Amino acid sequence: MLNVVMTSMNVEGASGSFNPRNPHGKGDPEDLSLRKVEMEVMIPKVMRDRAKEFHCNKEVKAFESCCKENGISMVITCRKENSALRDCLTSWYQNENFKEECKQIYLQERSEYRRTGIPKKHRVEKV
Repeated sequence: MLNVVMTSMNVEGASGSFNPRNPHGKGDPEDLSLRKVEMEVMIPKVMRDRAKEFHCNKEVKAFESCCKENGISMVITCRKENSALRDCLTSWYQNENFKEECKQIYLQERSEYRRTGIPKKHRVEKV
């Protein structure tokens, strides 16, 4: 038989303690505070991915096709495409509304991970 002792917010059993606010040991799903690495690495990664996929996809495709067509000489030949891509991405990185949108997306994904314990790449969306 498993001995269960309830404390204020923790339920203790044979496997240690269980905190309902931290169901998978990944942190509180409702916590909105950010660590330094999240502000400096994780949120900029979301910004980069979203900017490339949704806002600068024309420039990304132009740069990719230029690189594929020119091989090793791409460094010299694709400067115009590279500059256009860099300018587009920079404009989105400096947009405060876009930063806030990406921060909220990151917090939502982190909260879902903490709630389920399943990383985003392993979650399957139901159609």
